[in-house]
Amino acid sequence: MMTDTPPDLECRGLAKRFDNVTAVDSVDFSVPAGSFFSILGPSGCGKTTIMRMIAGFLEPSSGDIRIKGRSVLGVPPNKRPVNMVFQHLALFPMMNVAENIGYGLRRQGVSKSEIMRRTGEVLERISLPGIGGRKVSELSGGQRQRVAIARCMVLEPDVLLLDEPLGALDLKLREKMKVELKALQAEFDTTFVYITHDQGEALVMSDKVAVMNAGRFEQVGPARELYYNPATAFVAGFVGDANRWKGRVTAAHGADVTVLLDSGLTLCARGTGLAQGDRVEIFVRPEAISIAHDPHAMGEDANQIAVQVTAMLFNGANSRVLVRDPQSGAEIDVALPQSAAFAGLDKGDAVHIGWNRDQSLCFADSGT
Repeated sequence: MMTDTPPDLECRGLAKRFDNVTAVDSVDFSVPAGSFFSILGPSGCGKTTIMRMIAGFLEPSSGDIRIKGRSVLGVPPNKRPVNMVFQHLALFPMMNVAENIGYGLRRQGVSKSEIMRRTGEVLERISLPGIGGRKVSELSGGQRQRVAIARCMVLEPDVLLLDEPLGALDLKLREKMKVELKALQAEFDTTFVYITHDQGEALVMSDKVAVMNAGRFEQVGPARELYYNPATAFVAGFVGDANRWKGRVTAAHGADVTVLLDSGLTLCARGTGLAQGDRVEIFVRPEAISIAHDPHAMGEDANQIAVQVTAMLFNGANSRVLVRDPQSGAEIDVALPQSAAFAGLDKGDAVHIGWNRDQSLCFADSGT
């Protein structure tokens, strides 16, 4: 009789308490073999605590951690089939590249000839053949990053843990390494568990992302689902850019709600489980908003606001127009297609912005 293959990593009811502080609050998740799973959240949300429990540096207060179906509770870090890449990489400056990569194998008592063979193989796989004799100080930031991963992968772990490994890199190199890390994960076909506070890293690289807040997972899913269908106000505000308003529901018909904003403006939105009188938050993505001098260009069903252009921020394909609602004083971020950016617009112009009901995400007020 065939049985389902267990996930490479599974956490059940995982919790960690420090005195009266709950850092991780009964988290459940599983990571299938060969996938890239990220935990995304702000500083202090508990994501590093989860990573340290998986690695064995912290014992959970309750719950279980299973790797390939077997619990690793009580197993010391050096006996777990996991390895970890830290933000500052922790390469040994007194060792050359090959010695760094082979360090763990030497600790395991592997023969010199086998270490040489496996080190050479892993250097080929990270596209850095022939650099084994170089000093770490001679490598670029991206090369050091790959060597740190190779040092882990040569040990053939079931799960590789990555603790904000791109945090110390400059912006351009960080963008390049996002692509390279995803390619390396596919090359080794190893399960990667990645923690970050940078949504760009998580969204670009991951098969699934868990958005974490105050010790709990708010939502777990593919990047597109988190971006376009956030489950909570926190996810809507944390993943991607969004304009945000607060108000009160004046009418609710199924998922269609009408909201009187605190500024006095009325908007139509989509929201489930809401009733007349509820305090709510509305989120609208900058790219969902159109801008025009003529209000009739928006269409009859669009939410509309008469605004004034306050700034035009050129950044190539990511150019933005900032406008201000004179009624509330709120500044609104509008992203335009590259071909249309700034066309016919000047600072100080009186214009209209608009978007349809489906692009207004409405949630119960989180109080933040």
